[in-house]
Amino acid sequence: MRVAVLASGEGTNLQTLLDRVHGRDGIAVVAVASDKPTARALERARSAGVATSVFPLAQYDDRTAHDRAMAVWLEEQEAQLIVLAGYMQLLSPAFLRAFGGRVINVHPALLPAFPGLRAVEQALAYGVKVFGVTVHFVDEGIDTGPVILQRAVELTDARDVQEVRRRLQPIEHELLPEAVRLIATGAVRIDADNPRRVVVER
Repeated sequence: MRVAVLASGEGTNLQTLLDRVHGRDGIAVVAVASDKPTARALERARSAGVATSVFPLAQYDDRTAHDRAMAVWLEEQEAQLIVLAGYMQLLSPAFLRAFGGRVINVHPALLPAFPGLRAVEQALAYGVKVFGVTVHFVDEGIDTGPVILQRAVELTDARDVQEVRRRLQPIEHELLPEAVRLIATGAVRIDADNPRRVVVER
């Protein structure tokens, strides 16, 4: 499976994919795209010999034009699965249709709780005792796609955003590569009777 990654920042989840699944089980990370020219994820990709391209939003008339250009480039790379790994932009419906059912995201909360930006901040403000990570398919809503994998962690005394993120990051680094591996090996399917339910056959 040819995997493309969209990232806007440090690229630690990208690095985990490069370290754990790239070149294994028939999986290859073949492309990394970003909306930010300074994203460290691009450096990580180049160091691994992976093709990169930058699509700054300001260079396009609107998000639809931006996403169309990005989709064309990803199709040229023959990407089969698109992974959002710290990509901080919404994707247009046209982009999602171009890669129907083949876009996944990692989110630092137990969806459907705390979707969107600042998920950890939302959870802390709510006073929750259990935090977590979700890997899900991307649809046209905000973090509303079917859940592939989730894992919770109890942090009863959590007060600091950075501390929670530090505790969640290793979970992200386990779940995202596992989700990619499961999809690549055909172990993930949507329940025919309930399109909200993802069946994972390990």
